[in-house]
Amino acid sequence: MSETVRIVEVGPRDGLQNEKTAVSVADRIAFIEALLGAGLHTVEVGAFVSPKAIPQMVGSAEVLRAVGGRDGEFHVLVPNEKGYEAARDAGAQVIAVFASASEGFSRANINCSVAESIERFKPVIARATADGIKVRGYVSCVLGCPFDGEVDPQAVVDVTTMLWDLGCYEVSLGDTIGVGTPNKVRALLRACAEAVPMQSLAMHFHDTYGQALANLYAGLEEGARVIDSAAGGLGGCPYAPGATGNVATEDVIYMLEGMGIKTGVDMQKLVAATNDIAGLLGRPPVSRVASALNAKRRAAK
Repeated sequence: MSETVRIVEVGPRDGLQNEKTAVSVADRIAFIEALLGAGLHTVEVGAFVSPKAIPQMVGSAEVLRAVGGRDGEFHVLVPNEKGYEAARDAGAQVIAVFASASEGFSRANINCSVAESIERFKPVIARATADGIKVRGYVSCVLGCPFDGEVDPQAVVDVTTMLWDLGCYEVSLGDTIGVGTPNKVRALLRACAEAVPMQSLAMHFHDTYGQALANLYAGLEEGARVIDSAAGGLGGCPYAPGATGNVATEDVIYMLEGMGIKTGVDMQKLVAATNDIAGLLGRPPVSRVASALNAKRRAAK
C-alpha cells in the first residue's frame, strides 16, 4: 500500500473526556498544539456538552478559539441544538454528532432510543449545513454492545445510512467496547460500503481485547482510508470494564509507516506530547510504541 491514510486525532476530546482526571483548558490547548507540531492535522478538540454530565470538557469554547487560527481541521462534538449554537459561536468549522447502533447503549448513554437520537440531530445537521459547517457522524457499538451483546450489522448500516442521508460528509464506525475481530470488521465495512462510499467511512476502534491494529489492517485491506486514534491510547468506555481506550496514535503511525504509508508525523514529537499528557493524568501511556521508545530512551541515559 502506498496511498495516504487520514488520521483523525481524538485524544483531546474522546480520549480526555473518558479519563477520570480533568485536564485544564491551558493544558488541553498545549496538548493540541503539541499534536499539531508533531504533524497531525485533523484534531477533535472539545465537546459542547453539559458540564454536569462531562466536566472534563468544560472550557471547550476557549480551547476551540485558541487553536482555531492554527493550520488544521478542528472537530467538536455537539449533542443538540444548544450545543450547536455554542459551537458555532465559538467558530466551529466541523461538528460531530453521535448515534448508536444499539438500543441498549443509546438508552444508557443518552437516555433515548436510536430513532429519537436521530430526530434530535436532524435540526442540528440542517442548521450546520445552512451555516456552511461540516458535519461528521459517529456510530457507537458497531461490533458489540455491553447491554445488547452482538449487534446486527444491518442495524449499523441503517444508522450509518441515516446519518449520511441527513448530510454527514463522513461516518465514523466505532467499536466502542473493543470486541471486534478482523473478519467481522471486513464484513461490516463491506455492508456499510453498499450504502455509503468507502472513502466516507472512518474506523474508530478501541483496543480492549488487543485487536485494534489487526482490525485496522483488515479495514485498510478493504479500502478504508480514515482512522480515528488517540495519542497514548487515551480514553475508554465507562460501560466496558477493563477497556484500555482508543487505539494509540503512535501504534497506528508505526504500523502505517511500516506498510510504506507516509503519515508526515514526527514520532519523537508525538511521543513527547503523549508523555506530557500522561504526566498530567498521573499514569504511563497505554501506547506500546510510546512505552518502547520511553524505555529505549531511559536505557540510553
